[in-house]
Amino acid sequence: MKLVLMGTNAFVVPIFESVRMAGHEIMAVFTRAPRPTGRRRVLTPSPVHAWALEKNLPVYTNISEYNFTPDMVVVISYGVILRDNVLSSAPCINIHPSDLPKYRGPSPIRTAIYNGDEKSAVCLMRITPELDAGDILMRREFDIGIDDTNDDIEQRVSAIASDMLVQYLSAPERYDAVAQSGNATYTRKWTGADEIIDWSRGARAVHNQIRALGCGRTKINGIDVKLLHTKLNGDNLDVLKLQPAGKNPMDWRSFVNGLHGADIKIGE
Repeated sequence: MKLVLMGTNAFVVPIFESVRMAGHEIMAVFTRAPRPTGRRRVLTPSPVHAWALEKNLPVYTNISEYNFTPDMVVVISYGVILRDNVLSSAPCINIHPSDLPKYRGPSPIRTAIYNGDEKSAVCLMRITPELDAGDILMRREFDIGIDDTNDDIEQRVSAIASDMLVQYLSAPERYDAVAQSGNATYTRKWTGADEIIDWSRGARAVHNQIRALGCGRTKINGIDVKLLHTKLNGDNLDVLKLQPAGKNPMDWRSFVNGLHGADIKIGE
């Protein structure tokens, strides 16, 4: 099958590689343009961009350059709204890591973890002009553990989606499309402000916040810190790893030793 692939994020790479290894002809790969990263703001290609170059696949970073007539367009975590020139060129399908219509939009995994969900699903769906509203072709449920992070779930989704997509592309005619049912909810992009911890929300909510966003920011004895790894201990929250401002990450014991016996005041 002749395919155009569209994606950006790292968890997409193993999925696209599974498609490539299945023997499909990849006509083009579309991804986001390189962005400045690091302190020196060096322009860095996306993980999908780097993968495409490594595999000698034609790669494009401007959707206006699309001029293809593939058998199918496969889109996963691309971050660009598709226009008629793409949607009318071939059937377009998308892997979305939520139990649609729940958590449409840009951050379904982080939102599910932040909200403390214990289950979610990977949906393979048709792409329509309305955001994440297309009919569902395949669906597979997965569990979210109490300590699972965003990275953990992305790896899980990547493995599930790889299997789903290879299976679907081998015989698309076997799968019936089912309309989404139920009330749709929408996610948003998370920002640095969302990392600030409100301790009144309780230990479980703070733990969910940290594992969803990668860190939570607070003060301990007047020191700005990022909490990087926590674990629930009944109604309490154990801090396993944190990073004081201007220092390297460290475990809790090392941080406490640096306070030289002072009483611990979290949030102050």
